Amino acid sequence: MSAAPPPAPLDLGGLVARHQQSVWRYLRVLGALPDLADDLLQDTFVVALRRGLVDQGYAATSAFLRATARHLFLKSRRARTALREVEEADLVWQQECSADDGAGWFAALEGCLHDVPPRSRRLLEGTYGEGLGRSALARELGLSVSGIKTALRRLRAALRDCVKRRRKP
Repeated sequence: MSAAPPPAPLDLGGLVARHQQSVWRYLRVLGALPDLADDLLQDTFVVALRRGLVDQGYAATSAFLRATARHLFLKSRRARTALREVEEADLVWQQECSADDGAGWFAALEGCLHDVPPRSRRLLEGTYGEGLGRSALARELGLSVSGIKTALRRLRAALRDCVKRRRKP
């Protein structure tokens, strides 16, 4: 019995020529702007090359390239979202905390936490201090899971209002 012949080396130029237009269009359908689609298209073929893609026919290769492009597009969206969130947080810091390195906000929060009733304090400690899930806290505090969610939402809103009142000049 003879062994199967080794796969032929990847013809990257041919692969790009056959698939670049469809992968680029696919990225545009996903919502990538033209410049981003260009960048992601290149990255898609780099991934294919690094993974040692073997051309297994148009349909299978196209499916692999689309899946790779989709993954790269989603990754770029997460990165852009994370960057935007970091930039927004930095702007808030500059506007609200730069004068005292945030000490005023933390002092206000500590004052507000001092006034939190014991049951609410336990909810905060369990959630943020101990990392307990809603189910565990629901069992401990005799509430439903949705009750824990509602209580946390109300508690965060009350603390936010309290901190804002304490921070007013």
